[in-house]
Amino acid sequence: MDPVGDLDSRQQALKPIQTKRSGAREVGDGKKPGDIKEEEGEALSPVGRIFHETCFNVYVIAIAGCKTRINVDVVKANLEHSLLKHPRFSSLQVKDVKKDGGMKWVPTKVDLDKHIIIPSLHHTISSPDKMVEDYISNLSKTYIDYSKPLWELHILNIKTSDAESVAVFRIHHSLGDGMSLMSLVLACSRQISNPKALPTLPVKKTSNPDPVKSGRIWWTIRLVWNTIIDVLMFLATTLFLKDTMTPLSNGWKKGGGHVPRRFVYRTVSLDDIKLIKNGMKTTINDVVMGVSLAGLSRYLNRRYGETKEDKGATQKKNNLPKNIRLRATLMMNIRPSPGLHVLAEMMEKGSKAKWGNWIGSMLLPFAIALYDDPLDYIRQTKATIDRKKHSHEAIFAYFIIKTVLKLFGAKVAAFLYRRVLNHTTMCFSNVVGPMEEIGFYGHPMAFLAPSVYGQPQGLMIHFQSYINKMTFVLSVDEEIIPDPTRLCDDLEESLKFIKDAVIARGLV
Repeated sequence: MDPVGDLDSRQQALKPIQTKRSGAREVGDGKKPGDIKEEEGEALSPVGRIFHETCFNVYVIAIAGCKTRINVDVVKANLEHSLLKHPRFSSLQVKDVKKDGGMKWVPTKVDLDKHIIIPSLHHTISSPDKMVEDYISNLSKTYIDYSKPLWELHILNIKTSDAESVAVFRIHHSLGDGMSLMSLVLACSRQISNPKALPTLPVKKTSNPDPVKSGRIWWTIRLVWNTIIDVLMFLATTLFLKDTMTPLSNGWKKGGGHVPRRFVYRTVSLDDIKLIKNGMKTTINDVVMGVSLAGLSRYLNRRYGETKEDKGATQKKNNLPKNIRLRATLMMNIRPSPGLHVLAEMMEKGSKAKWGNWIGSMLLPFAIALYDDPLDYIRQTKATIDRKKHSHEAIFAYFIIKTVLKLFGAKVAAFLYRRVLNHTTMCFSNVVGPMEEIGFYGHPMAFLAPSVYGQPQGLMIHFQSYINKMTFVLSVDEEIIPDPTRLCDDLEESLKFIKDAVIARGLV
């Protein structure tokens, strides 16, 4: 049975949008729908416009597991007093024929019944986990119709192995980046131990040394030199520099559109990651990147070994080609005021908390190899990340794309940015989550697993912390990675090997 077959009648509005975007109403086209306020709308941001190009139509998927069944009436009542107060979630994105086909936000009356989707589910399903996975994967085959604000909430009241119910937010990336949307999700939640209190988040500590103490001149020279090299590499990647073709590569696909994705996730202990962090005197980012390097190396070694005759024996041998160039496009928040902000601060006029898409990109090389010492994966990634921290690559990459957009338009900017992603192997993102258990409108949350679809790369890895857990989410093109759960296993096993090595060395 098709897990979304019962949704056909509810999802007529989810047909793929054609290149001409026939679903988007045009300002000044003579139509005066009664639910649209007759006023000039705010123009979409430059990066928001890029996310509307055919070759770069990207959506955010946020999977939230709850410990209880979700009360739909309670969710509806609360959405009206929180999410719908934000103008981007209560506005249409419409074409402005007066400004060369640009797009504007136009306020509209929101019908929650068109945004909250509750599929008919059979509770006798033999594998609820697989059904939920298929349901979410099928969402990546569709778009949201432009006749309504570009967000949806799918409520799946079915028990899985790690939750009593699952809520799936689907939001067009033009509404905001991961930092903005995470802020909004947290603004819709409260601490379970204190229902009136907003979630709290870890305070980010700067890891850059004080330039005065370490030598301001040499510190500045290194910063300028690293930035110049990184920007040149970014430009070279845009024009011609490609990663090595591996079993993880997308074959440098051309053209627009996107392919369906499959989303798989695995939750591990954040305490295990902190144990490694403290023992190696690194950061949590260093650890998760080191675990990713180890897991990808194990996975690729097996995939290369499968092409050899003695498959069983070669899995324990080094089957990796030499000098593999494999890079991740690391998405970074470049806001002047970093961190997550509550909804009220985001909406306050004059606030330094900037809503929207403030995303910078950094190209992070992965030294794919089989190391005898598992701790070498952490050392390798720490050295790379420390070098990248002392660079303004992400800020310059943002302004390069923004400048191209202003000079040549959204189509050219989207095309060039897509080339960067096409010429690298994967995408990587990491967002910090609440330190205590939270409830989504009174429903205790078991886990949070965000990801995206619409990007050209065959693999994206997203790490999301929550209380004492870390969930890593894989968004994969199944034509490239047909066995994503094996890659999840490799990541989980790599974490265990590195943790065991730290304990064996007496570093804890």
